Amino acid sequence: MIAHLKGQIFKKSTQSVIIETGGVGYEVLVPLSTFYTLPEQDQDVSLHIYTHVREDAIVLFGFRSSLEKELFLMLISVSGIGPKLAVNILSGMGPEELLEAIASGDALRLRSIPGVGKKTAERIVVELREKAQRFGGEKERAPMPVPDDPLISDTISALTNLGYPLKSAKKAVERARKMGGELSLEGLIKEALKLLA
Repeated sequence: MIAHLKGQIFKKSTQSVIIETGGVGYEVLVPLSTFYTLPEQDQDVSLHIYTHVREDAIVLFGFRSSLEKELFLMLISVSGIGPKLAVNILSGMGPEELLEAIASGDALRLRSIPGVGKKTAERIVVELREKAQRFGGEKERAPMPVPDDPLISDTISALTNLGYPLKSAKKAVERARKMGGELSLEGLIKEALKLLA
């Protein structure tokens, strides 16, 4: 079973990436949270892999962080959720936000993800709530100081909506602001994303 892949990006799209390693190209399905952090073509990348074996195919699913992979494994343990729907759920909500939604029993927030109906959302909450709470979904977090500059707070908000942890987003935005001088919101987001990747 393949558990980890390291190689060069041969080709990438929003659904999958082909990683070339040892002269072989492996197609790996990825959630959007992973796609946004992938480097450019021909650059090195390292992914946590889940190998799904079916009668007619072997499918690889890849994740940049171990948290994403853990959440994926939790989701596919729920009855009625297969690997493709689990990837879709991870694409619809950042890992930290997803963990919090499950831990707090917020089925309504889960239903906002395309492909997740009322019954599926309720099943996720019922079957995974305790695991998510143990995993740290409801840990008490020290409140982050709100920056005075609305441009910085808007950029941090945009990055956390993409699934980046608040701490990492804040650091990246501060570094991007120092490097880039006067930037627009869009420019600051782009610079911060480069640093996070």
